[in-house]
Formats: sequence, structure tokens, C-alpha cells
Amino acid sequence: MSQFSNNIKIKTETNQDRMSQISDYTHNVSLRLSQVLDEIGVNERIVLKRRRLRLLRETLFTIPYQLRTYNTSVYCFGSQTESTTTPGLQSDFDCLYSINNFNIITDWSEWEPGVKNLLMIQDETVSPGYCLLQHLRDDAPLPYNDVLNEDFYRDRRGRVLLKNTLINVAYEEGRVRHGPALSEQEVPGVYDLDIVFALPCKSWPVQANHWLDEQGVGGWPTEEMRRYCSSTGCFVVAVGNKGSGNRELEWRISTSLTERCLMFNLNITQVRCYVLMKMILKTFISSQYPESISSFMCKTVLLHCIANTQSNAWRENTLLTCLTLCLSTLYDCVLNEVCPHFIIPDNNLMAERFLPHIKPFILDTLQYVASSNGRALLEIDCDRLGLRLQMKNNGICVIDPQTIPTFISGQLFKDVALDIAHVNKMLLSETNNSFNIPAVLQLLSTCMFKHVYKYLDANQKQDKIAGSVTAQQLCKTLGSVLASSNIYHQGNISMETLTWLSFGLNSDVSSGKLKLASIFYCMEDTERTDMIVKDTEECYDLSVVEAVCACHNFEHQDKRSAFNRLSFQQNEEHVLVKHITAFCVIFLPCEINCCPYELQHEMFRSTQEDLAYRRKYDYWMDWAVVDSLPYLYFLQYKTCNSLRRHDDKKRALSNLVRAIDEEANLGHRETALNLLGQCMEQENRSTDALRCYLLSVQIRERNNAAKLHICILLNTLINH
Repeated sequence: MSQFSNNIKIKTETNQDRMSQISDYTHNVSLRLSQVLDEIGVNERIVLKRRRLRLLRETLFTIPYQLRTYNTSVYCFGSQTESTTTPGLQSDFDCLYSINNFNIITDWSEWEPGVKNLLMIQDETVSPGYCLLQHLRDDAPLPYNDVLNEDFYRDRRGRVLLKNTLINVAYEEGRVRHGPALSEQEVPGVYDLDIVFALPCKSWPVQANHWLDEQGVGGWPTEEMRRYCSSTGCFVVAVGNKGSGNRELEWRISTSLTERCLMFNLNITQVRCYVLMKMILKTFISSQYPESISSFMCKTVLLHCIANTQSNAWRENTLLTCLTLCLSTLYDCVLNEVCPHFIIPDNNLMAERFLPHIKPFILDTLQYVASSNGRALLEIDCDRLGLRLQMKNNGICVIDPQTIPTFISGQLFKDVALDIAHVNKMLLSETNNSFNIPAVLQLLSTCMFKHVYKYLDANQKQDKIAGSVTAQQLCKTLGSVLASSNIYHQGNISMETLTWLSFGLNSDVSSGKLKLASIFYCMEDTERTDMIVKDTEECYDLSVVEAVCACHNFEHQDKRSAFNRLSFQQNEEHVLVKHITAFCVIFLPCEINCCPYELQHEMFRSTQEDLAYRRKYDYWMDWAVVDSLPYLYFLQYKTCNSLRRHDDKKRALSNLVRAIDEEANLGHRETALNLLGQCMEQENRSTDALRCYLLSVQIRERNNAAKLHICILLNTLINH
């Protein structure tokens, strides 16, 4: 691949001369293009915010696996984490699950006793960028001679090799395999998700050793970056080379951590150049031939161009020239069908990639865009880039430049809030919906002390934040389980219980406070219940706060503009959780003594027939779960009724109806309708109650306590 590097150097040297003599036209178009990209969120503030929050998600994803003793780490890669995307590009979300029970070695000195050792083999029988994994003994640094099961294969040399079909055990209903990835697609309200299962290798791959010694024209990547990259090791993912005769035995070497490091060290012009390449790909090529050129190829071309160009060449006023350089380099790659992997150059990403009838179209398209002096960019509909650029050229400015960055900020923060709720749901699932309070307390205490504190004491800021928000969620449940035990045995709650509840009180705007209010309500302490409900209502700003539910996937509506604005303004986003988000209020079966009677029915929502319609992650259906806002008004209705404040009771009932009708992102609207129906029954409005239950069944036909309420109501009406 040395000829490829020489060609790039010649091209970039020629382009360097052009950059030093940039025309007024190119200068002006570049600046306007930079301004447009700034307005659609490709700017330094949003880039840093996106990376910061995506890395926080990475830690949040990892916590449940560590707390549940699965030796797995989760990494977030791709455009969403690199911040090289826009809303219009609709990039999917890439997660790599690193299964850490294996010790993959490149040298016998790295062998460890008592673990699953695998020797990475990179010889002449293996495709560039791939390897074989030989099974080793765990009691001595020697090869394993026995084929244990169908996951292993003895080759002609007598080596026992691990097959990459091992990933098949991870298949789940609703997921499709694309290469090494399992994909969840077209789930309403969430990004398409690509999950890659990988095995970690602490050593730097032998095939990439030469890269560590190379030096780019502009000193990029720097020596410090290379030193860091060499310490990250690599992953091996379960897919073989398409043209290989050993396809089931080969594992692809992934240098994703190194690539992420490189992308994090790009300047904003280089990031914008990559985004433009992806927009061009989406507009002109992928729409007709989606499998021809990948965004990873565009990234690889960009990295080669950066490494062979002086760093001062990448400026806002040279963006168009830089883009032209990348497109012409990509043209040469397609023409010669050679695109060397940036880290492992012997791995040609374009080998046997193009069908004969596709290649001329791609070449003509790239030539057209590269030679258009930016005019072809006016045809890009993605994020209305072409329209925005045309308006800039005509001196028109009618689009609010903060609209998209604030929208992106709100989406990023909502994603993090959903992750916090999802982590809590996964941890609570470990209780196996047990009514055994001591066993549940032991489990939650172990999670709290043994693992979460590990994150609180971590050196990395993101780890501390993730540990803190996870601990607050656990504290709510710990305190509530203790309260359930206290109420059952003593009729009141202990100071220890109040202490745990206080730690989780401000986990968000409302759920911690409403759990405390529920406890006092079940103790028949109406005055304190009323006081807490009032305080919660004052904190719950209806113009800002967003409901957050991670129990199931549903299509989320647009977030409030004030929510987006605050998300954009704040750089320490984790502090926003307690000010602008409202998590669901969750009661486990063992918390039944501090759950209002009307809500307890939700723990018994499923008939034997309904169980067949549950999915793998529907264990929450054995809990009582309700959105904060309708539950707030339900508790208010009940307390005002007990205190004989009839006007306040009517207001609470009206607010409950309004919340069910108007609150866009309720995850448990059917449960809110069930509570409203019971309130209507207490108001002797049987017809309205029945209407509520029927509406609830329309929302969730199966696993819905509304059917139980309908039976009870009809029985009451018939007998009276």
C-alpha cells in the first residue's frame, strides 16, 4: 500500500500550494459553509457536549453488567460518540460489548493461569486485518489439544481454534445480524442500535506495528497520541473476511479505541469535512447504491489526508479546498479499488467491493461533486444544508441559528436520563420480583456498597457522575423496601429508612419525593403526605420538566423548548437531572406495604394467558409503575379528600385528567387511566370510570390491570 501513500502525498502537496493561494470565491464559500455547519450543530460546543454525554452513557451501560457480576465492559463508538453527525444524517448508535473472561495474547509471556487464554495468530494463512484464536490450556502455557464443543475446530496443523460463530448465542428476537453486529432497527422513538460483541486483547496487534513508527507530514498523529493508542490494545470481533476460505475461523481485528482517539483529536474543520463527506455520500450515492461506499471509508480517507497535510491547512476558510482534496482522494481509491485501513494498511477496505456497473456511477458522481466548486452542495437536503447555504449566499438569515443546537442538546440529555432509568430498571430486575424483603435488601445493599462506591471513588469524572446518579436511584428503592418492612412490623419508619430515602430524595424532580409521600400516605400521616405533595408540585415546572420512562420503547414526542434550552446552556448536565426530569415511580412487590391500594393492582396485571405476550425485558409488569405527574395529582386527590378540602380535590382531579390528555411522553398512560377510573368510582361516576378503563385497554390490550377493574366495577353495578 506504499504507492497509495505516495499518491496521497503528491496530491496533498499539490493541494497545499492551492491552499496557500486560495481564491476569494473559495474563501467566502468555505466561511459560509462553516457558518451553516455551525448552525446545524457541527460546532465545538456541541461536539464536546455530545462526546461528554456519550462517554457518560458508556459508563452507565457498563454499570449493570459489573454490578451483576458479568465480566463485560461496554464501549460506545461511531458517529454519535465522535460527534461527527447531525440530526439529518440519522446515524445509528454503535455499542461494543467487550467480554472480558478471555485473555487474548500475542506472546507466550502474556499467558495467565486459571483464565481462558487464546493465542492471536497473524500469519500468512490469515487475511490482513484478521487473526485466528488458538485455544490454550489454563494450567500451563501450552496449546489445548481437545476440541471441547462445536465452537472449536482443529485445523490441518493440529491447532484447536475458536470459531467466530460463538456470537450466535447472542442472537435475540427482533435483531438482525450485519457482519459482526446485531442490529435493532426502526424501534419508535430510539436510534437504530448496532451491538457488536468482541473479545479484548491488551496487546497492540502485530499487523499494526509499523503504524506506531510512522510520522505524518504535519506531525499528526503526534508521538503522544501513538503512545496512548499502543496502550489501548485492540478487540477481535466475530466476523471473517468475505473472500477467505477460513471465514468461520477468522476474527476481525478492531482498533476502535485508537480510531476514537484520533477522531477526538481532530479540529472543527476536519470534523466538518467528514460530516460533509457523509452528507454527500447520503445524497448522491447511498440513495442508489447503499452498500457501495461506507462512512468508515470516508473516515479512513480523511485520516490519510490529515496525516499527509500540514496541520495549518485545515482552517475554516479552506474548508471547501479540504473537502475537494478528500473527495479526489476518495475518487482515486474507487478508481484503483484500493483504500488501506489507516492503522493496518495491508487491509484493503475496497477489495472486491464494487460491481462493474456501480463503479462508473460512483466515479462520475465524485468527479461531479469535487469539480463543482461547492455548487453541488446546494443539492443536499440533509439538514436543509443546501437551502441554508443558498440563503447565506444571498444574505438572507431567517432561520434561528440556535434551533438545532438546542434540539441536539435536549436529545442528548434526554438520552442520558433514559439511560439512568434503564440502568435502574436492570438493577431492580435482579430482585426477581421477590416478596422476600431481607433478600432484596441484601441484594441492593451489595450493589450499593460493593460496586457503586467503586465508581464514586473512581478517578474519571464520568465514572463518578455515573456512580452518583445510579446510587441515588438505588437509595430510593433501598429506603422504600425498608419502609415496607417497617410499616408491616411497627406501623412507622425508622431513622435508617429516612436516611436512605433522603439520599434518593433529589434524584430527579419528583419520583423520590413521591415515594416518600406514598410511605406517609400508607402510614395514614395525611398532613405530611400533603406537605410533600405540595412541595413536589411547586418543583414540577410544567413548561420545562420532561417525563422519563425506560420500561418499554415507545415513540417520544418533541421535547419542550425550555427543556432543550436549559440542556444547551448547562455544561455540567448531570445536575440537571434533579431539576428538569421526572422518572417513573416504581414499587417492587416487596414494597407493597408503602404502595397505595389503588396502585397495588398493577402488580397483578397479568393473567396466565397474558404472560405469553410478554417480551424478555417486560419484568417491570410485575411492579407497580406510574409516571410521576399523574401520580402526583392522584396522591393530591386522595389527601385532599381525606382532609375534606373539596375545592382542592376537584382541582387535583381536573389536573389528573389534563395530565393524561396533554402530557406527551407518558410511558404508563394506561396506569394513569386506571388510577383515574378508581377516582371516578370513588366519586360515584361509574360510567366515567368504565370509560377510563376501556381507554386504558385500547392503549395496552394485554397485561393491563384495567381488565380486573372492569370486572370489579361490572360486578358492583350488577349486584347493586
